[in-house]
Amino acid sequence: MTSERGERPSTWDSLVEVATSWRLASVALLSFSSGLPLGLVWIAIPAWMARAGIDIKVIGLFTLAQAPWSFKFLWSPLMDRYPLPFLGRKRGWILVSQVGLVGFGLWLAAVSRRPEAVLVIGSLALAIGFAAATHDIAYDGYTVEVLRREEQGVAVGAKTALYRVAMFVSGGASITLAASWSWTVVNLLLALAYLPFLFVTWRAPEPEAVPAPPRTLRDAVWGPFVGLMGQHRAVEILAFVVLFKLSDNLTQALLRPFFVKMGFSDLDVGVATMSLGTGGIVVGVFLGGLLTQAAGLGRALWITGLLQMFSNLGYAVVAEVPSRPILYAAQSFEYLTSGLGTGAFGVLLLRLTQKRFSATQYALLSSLFSLPRILAGPPTGLLVDAIGWRDFFIFTVLTGIPGLLMLHRFVPWGVQDPEFHVAAPSRGRPLTVVGLGLRALLGGALGWGASLMTMASLEAMRASRAGRGFHPLDQLGPFLHPSTTGQWITSLGLVVVGLFTALGLAAALAARRGMVGAEPVSD
Repeated sequence: MTSERGERPSTWDSLVEVATSWRLASVALLSFSSGLPLGLVWIAIPAWMARAGIDIKVIGLFTLAQAPWSFKFLWSPLMDRYPLPFLGRKRGWILVSQVGLVGFGLWLAAVSRRPEAVLVIGSLALAIGFAAATHDIAYDGYTVEVLRREEQGVAVGAKTALYRVAMFVSGGASITLAASWSWTVVNLLLALAYLPFLFVTWRAPEPEAVPAPPRTLRDAVWGPFVGLMGQHRAVEILAFVVLFKLSDNLTQALLRPFFVKMGFSDLDVGVATMSLGTGGIVVGVFLGGLLTQAAGLGRALWITGLLQMFSNLGYAVVAEVPSRPILYAAQSFEYLTSGLGTGAFGVLLLRLTQKRFSATQYALLSSLFSLPRILAGPPTGLLVDAIGWRDFFIFTVLTGIPGLLMLHRFVPWGVQDPEFHVAAPSRGRPLTVVGLGLRALLGGALGWGASLMTMASLEAMRASRAGRGFHPLDQLGPFLHPSTTGQWITSLGLVVVGLFTALGLAAALAARRGMVGAEPVSD
């Protein structure tokens, strides 16, 4: 696709390539089979259970089915280390997970006439979640390995658009169809919908250069961390990964309550969030991917970062003039720019990920990317109470500045296409295994303690909004002595944060100073 002189292909040439390349078509089509189970488990099944009259406390247990997506990086090293004996490094895992999704979907359809069998349905939802998360790990790794550099921008836009369409089908259209038909029929159709993608997986091409898998499971777990932390400007890059969408996440955390407070009807909110918002994101992601092709990744990150920051000001106008046309315009523009940023950022994740550790590194980076969305809710409520809606949305513009400062550290504005590479150790004497382990243990303990206090502080913020005062230490009990399913999941998450903090610190030290007897990590 790149000319002999190394020229960047035009946007039109890229679109023609998408229409004629089976490699790009495979990447795009397989994203549909990634989006289907997410909409089913996160949206459709809880709505089905509520409509069937199942107790809300029981429905709350279905959040367990969302856990595999949150913790998928825990078993992602297995897919880097152990390719299956058919269909290459990642397509074998994709095929196995798709077969699992078909089987679990058919089983769910078979028990759909008895929604009161919540234990069976809940177990199937968890199994679908695990198979879907496994599919996502293998599919993301395959995307990293198979795409050429010049194809990444267009591919990210196309696959994200189809992913959103699939979520709409399984999480929105399925609920509507079930009202006219039945959940038995809908679940059967959703299970059968995976069958065409078995053929896509079977016929999808292998990467042009297949990297050797890690030689041991230890290398599969340790290598991705050292590779990430060994990147030139690794700290700035990882900080940017966390901060790039902070402004967006804060803005979107309380949009629906904001619309209600401004007096908009449910119809207005539905049109703004589902129709205009979803359409804006899909179009934005596609255009964001094209922008990286036309302007280069560095420029695309700067342009989309600035646009998604200042798009929040539209809601400040809505807070002062709550009219329907202004609401629709503000929502459309904000979601469009959010999609633009997501498209450019998706290309960055592909460029950062080493092909040898494609499954694990991509899972780690995407998990870091999701952190601000998880933590955004409680602080936004306190800020709105303190300064009001208009000033809150103006404030969110300022929260985009730290991400751009980090961007400037590793991609100044003049750099069109940054190159990422793992730097050789250069500071101090190499560490022994014992020395590295002790430092990692200390770092893990500090990471666990910091995440514990963060969660306690967030709970204290919720209590403060309810008028019970801000007392973080009083909120430690449920995390130290969990009793409910949700508390156990959160406590497990805190332990995982501590573990990965330890691994991250050890990897950073090994990347900077080296490790006695260790081999360099390269792609």
